[in-house]
Amino acid sequence: MKQWYEKLFENYGEQYDKESFTQGTNGECDFIEKELNYDKSLKIIDVGCGTGRHAIELTKRGYCVTGIDLSESQLKRAREKAENLNLEIEFLKHDARNLPFKNQFDVAIMLCEGGFPLMETDEMNFEILENVTKSLKSSAKFIFTTLNGLFPIFHSIDAFHEKDTDEEGAQYKSSGFDFMTMRDYNVTTFTDDDGNEHKIECNERYYMPSEITWLLKSLGFKRIEIFGAKIGAYSREDKLTTEDFEMLVVAEK
Repeated sequence: MKQWYEKLFENYGEQYDKESFTQGTNGECDFIEKELNYDKSLKIIDVGCGTGRHAIELTKRGYCVTGIDLSESQLKRAREKAENLNLEIEFLKHDARNLPFKNQFDVAIMLCEGGFPLMETDEMNFEILENVTKSLKSSAKFIFTTLNGLFPIFHSIDAFHEKDTDEEGAQYKSSGFDFMTMRDYNVTTFTDDDGNEHKIECNERYYMPSEITWLLKSLGFKRIEIFGAKIGAYSREDKLTTEDFEMLVVAEK
């Protein structure tokens, strides 16, 4: 049986690119470039690359990026976009819980909930971190965003989504947050690329900063820094607070 995240991205490439949360690509790539000291010799893997927005922008700026995703339709859209721009980018279909790479990349990026933390169990989410780590060289950087567990303790996730949705994009309705598992259960209504409406039951895992630190330490990362993640404006100046819906993690091996 297909999981909700497989159903959601089955035929959603064009609609996905219109969502408000996908509009901050340039600013996010500015931050990544700065973190890499503008070193274009570094090989980057973009995990859960979706329609390839970060991979394409970084390639335009001269970096070598490999994009991986579970969704064939998202990858198809990514390949079309790259082709239209005459960019050669390898977009590969892989499950992030089981990657074939070993010590191959200098940098991994995993932005906008690309896989992690959408999996059904904590073990599967951890497998993603594990497989990304395995793909990286012995000294490497891992930059990713994930859902901030501090946020739902103080705020309604429903209210957050209501303020953020436009008529066009996916509509979200919470069916409850479980504080024992830190999982948010919701029903998402969206229209696919063919104009068909779908309703799917989803659940996503919110993480405490201390959990992320511990998971990454257990995988051998030496330096782990966590910031607030503002769409299109990632910055080391943003201290993570209870107001941040997402957190930005920068880890070094």
